[in-house]
Amino acid sequence: MITLAAALATLAIVTRDQAALRAAPRDGAQQQAVLWQGDALEIRGERLDYLQVYDHRRERAGYIRASDVRTTNLDATAAPELLSVVRFLKDTPGAESLGVAYTAAYLKAAPTREITAESLDALGSMAERLTRQASYAAGKPNDPVLAAHLEVATSYGIGVQQFEREGRMRLCYDGQAFRQVLAMPEATEEQRARAALSLTRHECVSPDLTPQARKALDDWRAEILDRVDAGKLSPLLANRVRMRRAGVWASLAYQETRRQHDPRAAGQRALQELASVRSADFADEDAFNYTNAAVRANASRWAAENPPAPAKGLGILTEPGQPGETCVSLIDGRKSGAAPLLRQCTYGTVWNASVTVRPDGKALTLAVQSLDTWRELWVFHQEADGWHRDVLPPAASDPDIGYAEFAGWVPGGKQMLAVREARVGGRWQRSFELLDIATLNVVRRADKPESLSAFYRWQDPAWKRQTLSLR
Repeated sequence: MITLAAALATLAIVTRDQAALRAAPRDGAQQQAVLWQGDALEIRGERLDYLQVYDHRRERAGYIRASDVRTTNLDATAAPELLSVVRFLKDTPGAESLGVAYTAAYLKAAPTREITAESLDALGSMAERLTRQASYAAGKPNDPVLAAHLEVATSYGIGVQQFEREGRMRLCYDGQAFRQVLAMPEATEEQRARAALSLTRHECVSPDLTPQARKALDDWRAEILDRVDAGKLSPLLANRVRMRRAGVWASLAYQETRRQHDPRAAGQRALQELASVRSADFADEDAFNYTNAAVRANASRWAAENPPAPAKGLGILTEPGQPGETCVSLIDGRKSGAAPLLRQCTYGTVWNASVTVRPDGKALTLAVQSLDTWRELWVFHQEADGWHRDVLPPAASDPDIGYAEFAGWVPGGKQMLAVREARVGGRWQRSFELLDIATLNVVRRADKPESLSAFYRWQDPAWKRQTLSLR
């Protein structure tokens, strides 16, 4: 996992970005290469205020100013000092590649029996922070320093995975150091928690996984999160573990129903984990992560509900269609054997428990989940020319993460209430809306329900009791 180019007796670690490797020990000598924080060099001699070195990564020899590097031995006596430097660099933003280099030197110098979870926890933390920074910079003007630091880290065996999400490249640490932390009996609960959180990041799940592979991965994610005892963690870290669990179990609830298994246990677990999160213990970044967990849980929240009783009036009947399809028939339960009023098939998950019928029997809403993080609202309504079905998506964008849900019927038969929440362009958008049923056009909207008088008067009590949009 972590390697040095050679078993060197004396090592020089570059500590300054854009340090020059020169052909001779003079400032005016030809520049052989540009070196960056964390580059490791073999020392072969000393001339004036320069060190004669060999760069195994670039396979070049040359001279570098002694002030641009720090030297160390790679024997057991140097291990305590190297670990002290690792402890200092672990939480130093911008010094991740240098920290990786010192960790590599420590792992080389320290006797195997003395290596604990501390150094591997530090290594994983620095590698993850570096790949996060690289992901945020993706699609922006090139940052040569960040790209160089990432290249230095990978030269030590740091694994980086790449996924395309939302039209840009996402870089993720492969988590090898954190896997080793989880395997160490002496690892502390907080070290286990950091490892589990890194290994279960939602944004680092490959979008190209097959349904079977995704189910296996989410089972594994749930299992390693459950190894962590949240009761023994700081409030901040306990919150983050519970939020991550809520998102993972929401995904498992969706997958259970896709496999025609009972999803209620997984759905209820997602809601329980989210309910145990304490907003009073949030750091600045946790508000965004809490919204992420809540939207994921809300997208699959119908999985926690019991199957509905057969409809006595307007209702739906579901049956298999083509392989992977579910066909929805709109029926009048009072007319046994009558032809369906309307029939529509979908590859999404149809949540029968979500059916809501307007009191006059001329409109019905149904939740249909096309992805584990994307739930749409189907609206069936009767017009002069017959029955129609329209779809209300969470947002007018490519499916990513979001939900649209029914919130109430407005007397008069022409309008209804709905809530939509989605991540658009990296930002969360939540909207409480008054809709025209015939067209699903927005009549009025607000970012809070109390700012829309129709919500105050006509919101559905069952929706208010079950929804997560009022958190």
